[in-house]
Amino acid sequence: MKRMACSLLRLIAVGLFSLVVLDWHVLQPGAITADENTFPEWVYAQKSAYPKEVFQPEKGARPLPDWSGEILRVPVATSSTTAAAARAGVVELLCHVDRIYVRIRRDVFKSLNAYKDLKLGTCPVNQGTKAHYYLLYLLKTDCGFKLESKADNLFISVVLKYMPAGQVLRQMPFSVPLQCKYPRFFNSYKVGIHPKLQGGTVFKALQPKQNVILAALDASGNELPESKTYTLGQPMYFEAKMANATAKSGDQRMYINKCFMTASQNPNSNPKYTVIDNQGCMVDSKASKQSKFLLGASKMALKFSVAAFIFKDGVSTSTQMQQLYMHCDVSVGTLTPSPSLKACNYDPATKKWKELYVDDSVCICCESTCPSALPRGKLPPCVHTLQELFIKSQ
Repeated sequence: MKRMACSLLRLIAVGLFSLVVLDWHVLQPGAITADENTFPEWVYAQKSAYPKEVFQPEKGARPLPDWSGEILRVPVATSSTTAAAARAGVVELLCHVDRIYVRIRRDVFKSLNAYKDLKLGTCPVNQGTKAHYYLLYLLKTDCGFKLESKADNLFISVVLKYMPAGQVLRQMPFSVPLQCKYPRFFNSYKVGIHPKLQGGTVFKALQPKQNVILAALDASGNELPESKTYTLGQPMYFEAKMANATAKSGDQRMYINKCFMTASQNPNSNPKYTVIDNQGCMVDSKASKQSKFLLGASKMALKFSVAAFIFKDGVSTSTQMQQLYMHCDVSVGTLTPSPSLKACNYDPATKKWKELYVDDSVCICCESTCPSALPRGKLPPCVHTLQELFIKSQ
């Protein structure tokens, strides 16, 4: 198999939520204009229609079947367009060899928070624009992809679901079956492959020693054992500090850019719940008064609390406890905060964001997008993971 072409599935809305598949397009590389003596680099051939055994080497000579010309010659065409332009639909699906891209128009939904209830299989929306919600996932991700293998094609199916949460519905739930179709075989006409070794030096980035500790505390500020059990709504206390206990603040200060919790020790796993985001905004303080940054004796240590919770998807009658992990992106900066480095709590009384120590103006961007402290792509985030926390539903 030489390469896999991308397939584009387009869907257009009919009525309210009824969707129909218009057509599949297999994107062919290169121009299609050629004379009859020009051999293509590759061509898609169905195994059921063109048995490959006919082309196997053997002694002597024999004529090829008449249908061989259908795949050995490229028809003359005047158009150099490789695929028709896709018309924008309500739901659009782009299939790659290792991933799947789905987008749906935002104007389909009445709720501003519809993305929270929109799933590709079991995976949530992970990107968005003013016009669309996006669900972009590798096929190896555990989203519930179903594989079906047939003689000529491999099919990968998944369901796009909208299931509004809450006791009342202002918009009906719906589900849209999606399917990617991958041709299994391509006939290649290249005369052998000649690998060429590339010389040079390979550089591997070294991971710096962890110099920050993320610890769980009790209400008095004392460190707790590695695992601790909480009840729903109970405040959980945490502290990010330097591993060197003798480190002094001087003209520097500890900042937490982002914190989120997962049910797995892997910070890239789902589901996840973000409590601190946007370069130091305690976003969970808008949902719970228990979630906030806390004053401390040293500015080289930053304490905060979060109201205990469990993931809705993990609730069952057989278990009353969930195991969660806290992950935080921590950095050290100057004493004076900025929109890029700060510790901001939301005050529900004034409906304003307030900085933990000084100038509240650095928190204005918490309602939009705050700038990063480093140029994008210069350094990877330094994520520190706290050992497991146990949350009881009762």
